[in-house]
Amino acid sequence: MWRERMSPPSRGWTYEQIKDVDFPFDWDLVDGVITPRPWTDFWHDQVRDELAVALHTARIGPFSVIGPTTVFLDAGNLVRPDAVVYNRTARDRAESEFLPIKSIALVVEVVLPASRATDLFRKPGQYAEKGIPYYWRVERGLDNLPIVHEFHRDEEKGVYLPVAQHEGVLRTSVPYPVEIDLAEVVEL
Repeated sequence: MWRERMSPPSRGWTYEQIKDVDFPFDWDLVDGVITPRPWTDFWHDQVRDELAVALHTARIGPFSVIGPTTVFLDAGNLVRPDAVVYNRTARDRAESEFLPIKSIALVVEVVLPASRATDLFRKPGQYAEKGIPYYWRVERGLDNLPIVHEFHRDEEKGVYLPVAQHEGVLRTSVPYPVEIDLAEVVEL
């Protein structure tokens, strides 16, 4: 039963121990602890979906884009980013139920008030530690338009460094050239 899994053992749960449990909520596994994900709102879902479509439309080979998907960081850490750009040639479709970390080029997180600390600190730290080259953190501006904070992983330091804050139009060349009018991402 899922309630029994809410109190982890001293070493935490692993994916193998909980993968067949039917939880009545969406969750991440954080250092072996089952962590319910907060409910999303319309703005979050609209921004997430429209950014994924824009990334998909702009993509060039060998890249592909997937909306929310579970990323296996290690046995005790599974997360569900809002969008992922990955190299489809680095994935054997029969290989696994998850994208291989080595295939992921960009992770996008759209911040909710209930996930702010996670999206600012925990997840970027985990993504950088696993070698994912690019990270976008998307926040809601005062005018309800998205603000995209772009980060690139510093290979030497193994952490993300801020590269740009995009307001109005997002223009970047990595992982491939993308130009997105952020006003078109939300219906005002």
